[in-house]
Amino acid sequence: MIDTAAIRIRYDAVSPTLDEKGLRFFAASEALAAGRGGIVAVSAVTGIARSTIGRGLKELTAKEKAPPQDRVRRTGGGRKAAVVKQPGLVKALTELIQSALRGDPEADLLWVSKSRRHLANALAVKGFKVSYKVVGRLLCEMGFSLQANAKTREGGKHPDRNAQFEKINALVKEFQTDGQPAISVDTKKKENIGDFKNAGRTLRPKGEPEPVRVHDFIIKEKGKASPFGVYDIAANEGWVNVGVDHDTAAFAVESIRRWWDRLGKKRYANKAKRLLITADCGGSNGARVRLWKVELQKLANETGLSITVAHHPPGTSKWNRIEHRMFSFISINWRGRPLVSHQVVVQLIASTKTETGLNITCDIDWGRYPKGIKIPKAALKELNIKYDDFHGDWNYTISPITNQETGKSPSK
Repeated sequence: MIDTAAIRIRYDAVSPTLDEKGLRFFAASEALAAGRGGIVAVSAVTGIARSTIGRGLKELTAKEKAPPQDRVRRTGGGRKAAVVKQPGLVKALTELIQSALRGDPEADLLWVSKSRRHLANALAVKGFKVSYKVVGRLLCEMGFSLQANAKTREGGKHPDRNAQFEKINALVKEFQTDGQPAISVDTKKKENIGDFKNAGRTLRPKGEPEPVRVHDFIIKEKGKASPFGVYDIAANEGWVNVGVDHDTAAFAVESIRRWWDRLGKKRYANKAKRLLITADCGGSNGARVRLWKVELQKLANETGLSITVAHHPPGTSKWNRIEHRMFSFISINWRGRPLVSHQVVVQLIASTKTETGLNITCDIDWGRYPKGIKIPKAALKELNIKYDDFHGDWNYTISPITNQETGKSPSK
C-alpha cells in the first residue's frame, strides 16, 4: 500500500524551493519508488498532472532527453510565438510604424494615432490576429518606446550669436572688476491668480490633494500677476516686481528703478557710475522697443548712471542668467501650490532661498501701465544714446542728459 501521507510531507517540505523541472523530477522519483499505481497516487497528492509525471519518468530513465541544466523546459516548448504562427507580422508592423513616422496621409494608420491598440486594429485589417500586448512586445524588440517631444532644435542661428555671448561675458567681467552693477532682467511667465493648478507636487496627507479648478479661465476680480525680475549677478541677489497690469516697457524700467531704490543704491553707494543690463531681445525689454529706450533715458537722468544694455541674440532667452539662477528656483519653491492671491505670490517668491546664498526681495506694483503707447521715430533723436560698433541694435549705452542751465548731471 502506497503511503500517501509520507509523500505529502515530503512534497510540502521541498515544493517551495523547487522550480517546474525540480517538481517534475521529484514527482517522478516518488512515483518510481511507489511502484504500481504510483503515478496516480503522486498526482492525487501533489496535484501534478499524470502526463507531467510520466514525462519526468522518461527523463529519469533516459528514455527521453531532459532539458539542459540551465533550462526548465525543452527548447521549443510552450505556445508558438505570434511571429512564428503568422509569418509577415513583423514586416507588416514595421511598414505601419514607418508610414506613421513619415506622416504619410495615404497610409492605413495616420501619424496622429500610433497607440498599441490602433496598431493592433490596423494589423487586423491586414489579416493578422494579434493583441495590443503582443504589439507592445514586438515594438520593444524593434527598439521603440514611449517618448515625449525633446526641445533640441533651435531653428535659425544668427552668425554673430557666439560673438555676442562673448561680448556680454566680457562686459559683465569688466563691470564687476570696476565695482559697477551688472544685472540680468526679464519677465517671468504671467500667472493667473486664484485656485488654479500649479505644476509640480508638494507633500500633503495621503489621499488629500489640494482641490483646484478644472479650467484655467482667468478670474477677472483677481486678474494676473506679471513678475518682472532683476538679478544682481555679482551679489547673487534678486528683486521681483509683481505687476498687476500690462507687461510694458514702462513697467520693465519701473521694475529696474525700484530695484535701484530698494537694493542697488544701498549696495553700490556712491561708487556706481555705470549700470549694465543684460536682457532678452524681445518682450517688454526688447531691442527694437522704442518705449524701452525712452524710459531708460528717464532712468539715466534720474540716477545719473550711464546705462549700458546688451541684448541676448534672438532665440537664446534661456541663456539669460536670471532664467537659471533665479526664476528656476522660484518655480521649484512654489511648485504644486495654487497662487490664490498676489500676496501669496509675493510671499512664495520672497521665501525662495538656495544653498549658494540667493536672496530675493519682492513687492507688488499696483501701478497701471497702459498698452499701445506710440513713440515716434523722431523721439529717438532726442536720446543721449551711443550705439556700439558691434551690433548697435543689440549693444548701446544711454547716458544722462545734463541740465542745460548748470551743465551738471542730475544727482543720484
